[in-house]
Amino acid sequence: MGLLKEKLEKELPALIKEIREFTKENGHKVVSEVKLSQVYGGLRGVKGLVCDTSEVPPDKGLIIRGIELKEITDKLPEEIFWLLLTGDLPNATELKDLQRELNERADVPTYVWDVLDAMPADSHPMAMFNTAILVMQRESKFAKAYADGVQKVDYWKSTLEESLDVIAKLPAIGAYVYRKRFDKGDRIAPDTTLDWGANYAHMLGIEDKDGTFAELMQLYLTLHCDHEGGNVSAYSSATISSALSDIYYSLSGGLNGLAGPLHGLANQECLKWIIETEEKFGHAPTPAELEKFAWETLASGKVVPGYGHAVLRITDPRYDAFLKFGKKHMPEDPIFKTVSTVFDVVPGVLRQVKKIKDPWPNVDAGSGALLYHYGMKEFSYYTVLFSISRALGICSQSVIARAYGLPIIRPKSMPTKKYMEMVKD
Repeated sequence: MGLLKEKLEKELPALIKEIREFTKENGHKVVSEVKLSQVYGGLRGVKGLVCDTSEVPPDKGLIIRGIELKEITDKLPEEIFWLLLTGDLPNATELKDLQRELNERADVPTYVWDVLDAMPADSHPMAMFNTAILVMQRESKFAKAYADGVQKVDYWKSTLEESLDVIAKLPAIGAYVYRKRFDKGDRIAPDTTLDWGANYAHMLGIEDKDGTFAELMQLYLTLHCDHEGGNVSAYSSATISSALSDIYYSLSGGLNGLAGPLHGLANQECLKWIIETEEKFGHAPTPAELEKFAWETLASGKVVPGYGHAVLRITDPRYDAFLKFGKKHMPEDPIFKTVSTVFDVVPGVLRQVKKIKDPWPNVDAGSGALLYHYGMKEFSYYTVLFSISRALGICSQSVIARAYGLPIIRPKSMPTKKYMEMVKD
């Protein structure tokens, strides 16, 4: 048994007892009020979910288990996964043990490669990636344990086991999707001496003489790991998981939501706008040129991609981390220079538009430019990167939900006529 499972077995019982006593004593108290505008507005801001792995206060950005993201951007994705599940960062022994577990579980079944090879050559990378996850459902340890009559109190254990299984395999699958879909050559064997993120960079096969691309992959996978429970991918996955579907079903389902233009495709839209800006001027634009172009974009009825956020009212700390990386490793790259200039200019423009509540950049405003610098110019693949990272949060939330014994998610819906009658009355 790995040290991660040992730690959870030791700490979960007291936490579960505390939650049960808390809900028993306070279950009658109102924590949210729903307005009609929220009902028809995607339930924006309605408090109705439990997510102990992370939260996103508007004035601080992502906080993982009580730690602000800006304090842990130097941590490996494996360390973040441990933190998401336990509330603590792993010590050296615990990290090494987790990395050992992931290496031992990393072999991808041969039939997964066969399925990917059988898909049409022009399949979308996300369709390929999510198909590979779903086809592995036959490996589900939770489904087997449930069929064998495991008690509800132990659901989390097999969920943890298969979470480790799938997370261990995602880098190899994601790397092969990239190489096959974009004719990059044969599959590259993993290097078990590397950490999870660096091994992924290795299997992608992108030239990395100084090791900074591996560093970017580690950072990227850390920054996108989780973002509370109400975003489309996390909420969709949690809903599927609440029906006691296993990780393969729920993760694939949640990531299908991540493939949507309003959720996971934003970074490529941001990069397209940056490139269009460069092409318009024939060079990295000056602040004055960029300010004029930003106003032209707004006047045409479009938005400046990457600016604004559904929750945040500050610069996304994930953007800050990417900006810092870019200034350190590629300050003279023309695409990155434009990204940096946009940050200096666009918020001032957007602040003059009264209806815009958040003029600050989100994580997608800069991440694509960094990938572009290293030669990863296949925009449609970017969401696969996002998915590999977000799997850390989705799987963690599923384990915790099973440990807490959370019920099936089943909100109430009503016809428009019923709402009209309620408002009238």
